[in-house]
Amino acid sequence: MRIGYGYDVHQLVKRRNLFLGGVLIPYKKGLLGHSDADVLVHAVCDAILGAAALGDIGMHFPDTDHSFKNIKSLVLLKKSCEMVKDSGFSIYNIDSTIIAQAPKLFSYRNKMRENLALCTGMDLKDVNIKFTTADSLGFIGKGKGIAAACVVLIG
Repeated sequence: MRIGYGYDVHQLVKRRNLFLGGVLIPYKKGLLGHSDADVLVHAVCDAILGAAALGDIGMHFPDTDHSFKNIKSLVLLKKSCEMVKDSGFSIYNIDSTIIAQAPKLFSYRNKMRENLALCTGMDLKDVNIKFTTADSLGFIGKGKGIAAACVVLIG
C-alpha cells in the first residue's frame, strides 16, 4: 500500500471558465492556467502519480508543451491513471478538499465525484470531495484564487 498527496492552487481571473472536478461552474471568474486549470483534478493527478513515485503533473504534462494548451484536466487524469496502472498499481480511494471562498460548490459535488470515478475506473463510493473556505484570510479568502488538496491510497 502507498499513500499519495497532491496540492494545487490557481489564480481566479475574469474571462476564463471555472472548471472543478471536470464540471463547468457558473461564476464570474475562472482559474488561470495552461490547461483548463482544474485545481481539483490537478491535485488528484499529483496524488496518484506521487503514490506510484512517478513524479508529478508538471513533469508529464508541462506548460511548455503546446499540445496541452487548454486541455481538459480530466484527459490528464485518465493518462495519469494509465501510467499508475501500467506500473502495476490499483487506486483504492480518493479523499480531496477544495478550498474556495466563493462560489458555493456543494451542489456540484455528486457530478464531480462521478467524473473522478469515471476517469479513474473507481467505484463512486471510493471517491470523496469536501469543501471549505479560507475564512476570508489570504488570497483565497479574498476571492483571488482556489486551491485543492488530495490524498489517495494505491496498492
